[in-house]
Amino acid sequence: MGKRLRTCGAIAVGRYRIRFDFNFEGRRYRPSVLVAPTEANLRRARERISHIKERIAAGTFSFAEEFPNFRDLDSVPGIGSRKTCAQVFDAFLAHCESRLAKADLAPITLIVYRRVLNTFWRPKLGTLPFLAVRYSTLVEIADEPAWSKKTYNNAISVLHRAFRFGYRD
Repeated sequence: MGKRLRTCGAIAVGRYRIRFDFNFEGRRYRPSVLVAPTEANLRRARERISHIKERIAAGTFSFAEEFPNFRDLDSVPGIGSRKTCAQVFDAFLAHCESRLAKADLAPITLIVYRRVLNTFWRPKLGTLPFLAVRYSTLVEIADEPAWSKKTYNNAISVLHRAFRFGYRD
């Protein structure tokens, strides 16, 4: 029997491709990219695969964003991570409604959450892909209105809760 070569998830395939090998959502995927497999490119590919595995473990990996040209992209179960911010806000509010039904959340809290998300954040972020929202975008939106300190803190707090819910999902 021959020795198994440990590749760390990135190997050369032919003269013009590098293939990644990792598990995502309980399945093994081996997408490839059109890059010459030089030593430097293989080193970068190994760094990339380690970042991919970290994001998978953290639950923030989006297959479609990382490999948009993957031939079987429609069959990848994790494509649900292409959610928009509006979808995440709706899911967060639905979760808050279930907490309200269990008497775990005050009714006024749900009303305030809904008002803040629908008034401040949904018009600016609603159509954006959830995982594509950058911190700088959020800061830019938060700096636009002339809010009082209390309003600013409340708006940021609600957004923080909704985003934390979305990342866990």
